[in-house]
Amino acid sequence: MIDQYTALDLAVFALYIVILLATGYVFNRRARTTNDYFLGGNTMPIWTVSISVLATSQSAATFLGGPDQGYRGDLTYLASNIAGLIAAIFVAKFLLPRFYTLKAFTVYELLGSRFGDNAKYQAGVVYLFGRLFASGARLFMAAIAVSMILFGDVAPSSVIIAIGIITCVGFFYTVYGGIRTVIYSDVVQCLVYVSAALLVLWHLFHAIPLSTSEMLEVLQNPGPGEASKLTFIDFSLDFSSAGVFNIWSILTGFVLLNIAGFGLDQDITQRMLTCKNAKSASKALMSSIAMGVPVVLAFICIGLLLFIYYQRPDIMAQAANGAPVPEFKGQTVTIFMYYVLTTLPSGIKAVVTIGIVAAALSTLNSGLNSMSSVAVQDIYRGWLKKGVPLSEDKLVAVGRWSMGGVAIALASVALLCYYWQQYSDTPLLAFALSVMVFSYSGLLGVYFTAIFSNRGNPASIVAALITGFAVPVLMQPYVQSIYLPAAWQFDLAFTWQLVIGTAISTLVCLSRKK
Repeated sequence: MIDQYTALDLAVFALYIVILLATGYVFNRRARTTNDYFLGGNTMPIWTVSISVLATSQSAATFLGGPDQGYRGDLTYLASNIAGLIAAIFVAKFLLPRFYTLKAFTVYELLGSRFGDNAKYQAGVVYLFGRLFASGARLFMAAIAVSMILFGDVAPSSVIIAIGIITCVGFFYTVYGGIRTVIYSDVVQCLVYVSAALLVLWHLFHAIPLSTSEMLEVLQNPGPGEASKLTFIDFSLDFSSAGVFNIWSILTGFVLLNIAGFGLDQDITQRMLTCKNAKSASKALMSSIAMGVPVVLAFICIGLLLFIYYQRPDIMAQAANGAPVPEFKGQTVTIFMYYVLTTLPSGIKAVVTIGIVAAALSTLNSGLNSMSSVAVQDIYRGWLKKGVPLSEDKLVAVGRWSMGGVAIALASVALLCYYWQQYSDTPLLAFALSVMVFSYSGLLGVYFTAIFSNRGNPASIVAALITGFAVPVLMQPYVQSIYLPAAWQFDLAFTWQLVIGTAISTLVCLSRKK
């Protein structure tokens, strides 16, 4: 598919590469201390942190998952921002002040101060395992886009090459400057991919021969017996994966998911810890949620318009003027990239392609630095080399080497996620969110115990973390088939898996006295 790009497209690509190299040179100041490398010296401006949190929590998952959600479903995912706001208030009140009081490098130092160092190491290991799957899933989505750009398909060999390319570029861009480079590059990448989304929306809007009111009417009544694609809040009491975005799921599982994402997941929380104090970090978090609403809406609207573009040939025939009516040929997960590569004009196609690359790099860079910080501060420094004097230069060097190991691990998990998603045929957005459940359940149980009780000890923490991982695993369809008769197997949305896993792991952690 790369041969579809014109000289104008290639010129736009060249300009982007120059901008990327220039920003990398300006912001990639060589970090000399671990505070610089992992926390940016606690001097990062609120607005940059806010955009970085937005980019980290969305990026490739939203770039491809948003259009996929709009094409297959409706607007109900937008209502999850209600859960995001509730979770942000919780994190700002109960977690961020404690992290800053401890002058923490990682969020797991709170457990170390409450239960002893072993708890910090155990939580760090669970985070690394869970984040591998979460970031690996996003890397897989980014690889789908790059695979389509380079080869025009999502065959295993194509996806493997795309994963390798993204991993190498992201690693070399991030390895020297640390979190400061990641945050500023997130700002650049976010601006690029949001601009790309707006260009696609503009082009789709003008390609469909309907007025705005007529488009809304079509989406309100997409077909006989089909639910409106403009549904914002779903009040149905559906506990299956089909009801994952209903209001009951949002007010329970999504609240827990966002508490874990904003306050217990080093990938996002690390950005807030680069602010001057807890108040500034809270402002950055709230701002990112506010900015996220229109951004997510834009990507979902792309999917809604693609539904009209490809699923309503009777409408598109009015604009064809004798030309072939648009027809989609491919897997549903490639719907957005198919449109970009086969329909968009030169120049715009290049900008959107760059937006995809930007989202991919933002996805990878965030995971590399956050996982490296946990590996160094909680595992290497606190556990393997406990009590051994280590220079700052040595720790930064170890951080860079660990980042290389993380990059290889993420690439491997991304390939696993490719086969996993193909097997389950889960919509991309739901897939990206669901893989977090395995590590979040146990962490939530342990942190709720640490914050709201005087109970819990090292033994119950280990048991809670293991339980939090095991419970959601046992509820997966492909695992149920091993231990349950077919008549007893069930389909439960990942949000309810998180609720049950968190409840059980909390009880396990509370079961032992301090």
